Amino acid sequence: MSSPVIPRRPSGWHLLLAPLTLCFALPLVWLVLSSVMSDAEINRFPPALWPKGIDLGGYRYVLGNAMFPRWFANSLIVAVAAVLSNLLLGALGGYAFARMRFAGSRTLLALMLATMVIPFQLTMIPTFLVMKELGLIDTLGALIVPSLVTPFAVFLFRQFFLGLPREMEEAAWIDGCSRLRVLFSIVLPLARPALATVAVLTFLSTWNDLSWPLIAINHDTRYTLQLGLTTFQGQHHTRWSAVMAGNVITVLPVLVAFLLAQKTFVQSLTSSGLKG
Repeated sequence: MSSPVIPRRPSGWHLLLAPLTLCFALPLVWLVLSSVMSDAEINRFPPALWPKGIDLGGYRYVLGNAMFPRWFANSLIVAVAAVLSNLLLGALGGYAFARMRFAGSRTLLALMLATMVIPFQLTMIPTFLVMKELGLIDTLGALIVPSLVTPFAVFLFRQFFLGLPREMEEAAWIDGCSRLRVLFSIVLPLARPALATVAVLTFLSTWNDLSWPLIAINHDTRYTLQLGLTTFQGQHHTRWSAVMAGNVITVLPVLVAFLLAQKTFVQSLTSSGLKG
């Protein structure tokens, strides 16, 4: 006979976290409500708190008359390419630092981690010059190549791999498996939380990036969604319904990506953050 399920008693922290959650969610709720308002309702003073009816004119204007579908596709291409490359190269680098001992490995790891504290403003010009020499300026390649692998992805994979037992890997080595086969057949299937965390964080940073596309991209057909939204907002500041609709389209993929990987994201941070 199964034991009865005892309901969890509410914690005192809920009294603090619930109002904070509402405060953080309020701007998003206001954004969504404003995107289905008419321009007259948005420009009215005092502003309307609730739309009288659902007006999708802003969405029709954005998707029909602007270049948002092209910008959305550009952002999706850059973000997906960055996520896939970080999962592959980050896993390879993290496994090497976690399981292999070679001359200068600790020094190389320290130097790699030190690059995480260097601000983008210091690497902006060298990165631009490198992309110019490669002939990638004003192409999507200029946005993809600098994001192929990040020190954070390598470090997070290393931390997670250090927490995995070596016994299964050693048994596979005895059976004649190579390190790459052990990594892809045994280790990575166990590293789903780390994979999800790297994927979500890489997607967020690439999707929301504005500074580097602003420097590397000149032609509007190659704009990312963030860059296109900035120029669109400057040109159409009176059509607030279209501006709000564009912001909703921009935020929606980020929310979906985080909600899909929320459980594994938290699990990865709690399981890998304390390993030395």
